[in-house]
Amino acid sequence: MSLIDDARRVRENAHAPYSGFKVGAALRTAAGGVFSGCNVENVAYPEGTCAEAGAIAAMVAAGEAGIVEILVMADGEVPITPCGGCRQKIAEFGAPDTVIILANTQEELGRTTLAELLPGSFTPAHLGGVR
Repeated sequence: MSLIDDARRVRENAHAPYSGFKVGAALRTAAGGVFSGCNVENVAYPEGTCAEAGAIAAMVAAGEAGIVEILVMADGEVPITPCGGCRQKIAEFGAPDTVIILANTQEELGRTTLAELLPGSFTPAHLGGVR
């Protein structure tokens, strides 16, 4: 199964009763693992979870790390990109050349890299190397 198929499948399970905007994400790790997630809204709006965060949580729960590529999908003609918070979450487990695929429910609409979407990301170096 491809990342677009995984994201399309999990997107259908999104809990989006308030916005009606369902999002799916699927990522591939350096070890070849594939993990997916969907957005989960909450009546207390800021408490919801993005699809990318769900996929990353599933990856971490499985004991993996190292995102090689991640696909984000929503319905619409304009490619969806990860929000700012998710860009930083991807940066935690990715590299500047991590591929971010932008898709709608029909097809892939574009590709970019983490460095292009989040230049100057906050890194452990900003904490003086503390991990």
